[in-house]
Order: sequence, then C-alpha cells, then structure tokens
Amino acid sequence: MFDTIGGLPIHALVVHAVIVLLPLACLGGIAIAAKPSWSRTYGLLVVACAFVATGAALFAKESGEKLASRVGYPADHADIAKWTPVFAGLFFLAVAALWWWDRTQVDGRATLTKVAAVATVVLALIALGWVIAAGHSGATAVWGKTIQNTTPGTFPVP
Repeated sequence: MFDTIGGLPIHALVVHAVIVLLPLACLGGIAIAAKPSWSRTYGLLVVACAFVATGAALFAKESGEKLASRVGYPADHADIAKWTPVFAGLFFLAVAALWWWDRTQVDGRATLTKVAAVATVVLALIALGWVIAAGHSGATAVWGKTIQNTTPGTFPVP
C-alpha cells in the first residue's frame, strides 16, 4: 500500500506535500496566535492545512519505511524524520484548540486560550525546524554523493 504508484516510490511524491503544507500551516499558526481576529477568519484553513500535513507526514513515514526496504536504510534521515508526524500532530492539536477557543471569546483571549496561543507558536517552531531538518537529511541521503561527485556544466543544457 505504501510502496509505489505508477512505478515510482510513493515516498518521493508524498514528502512534497509535507514540505509544503507543514511550513505553511506553521506560519499560519504563528499568525493566528499573534492576531486573534485572524484566528476567527483564517483559523479553519490553518487547522485543515495542519491536519492534511499531519496525515501526509504519517504517510511519508510509512512510505519511507517501504522505500528503505528497497534501497537501504538512510539512518540519519530515518532517525530525524520519524519524529516529524509526532511534532506535526502536536502542532495540529494546539492550533485546533486555539482556533476552537478563539471562536468562543468576544472580549480578548482567556488565559487558557493565551496558553494555547503560546503552545501553538512553540510547536509551530519545533515542527517547522523538524521538517526542515528531515527534508535536508533526506535530500542529503538522495543527492549528497551525486552532487559531490559532479561539477556544474558537465552536461550541456539544450
């Protein structure tokens, strides 16, 4: 199920959803944490983006394990990337709680909602850093040796 689609490894396709959607959700989460009126206007969109990014991160983890059974185990990447779905999921829960509580408040944020806003920012920064580290380690595992052993201009560009 998590192996290939159309003859290509699913992992190589699904990671792009994670590296686009999770940073977007994190930036959106920071924005709605900073400005409560944006939470009411854009919060559902941020929550939906975080939800899809979390699902994509889980799918990327599972498909990465299938790919590793074919091409070998990239230890550095696997050690980092296995935590991406965890941090994405925690961020999703925080931003969903923030959005939910923001919808019910009229005159500023209650203490619990302020705590959720701080947790959202902290978890957004952690998830953002983690997805960058996971993406970099994955790109290094795939492309590192190729780039080190080639020079620009080796192949003519049509």
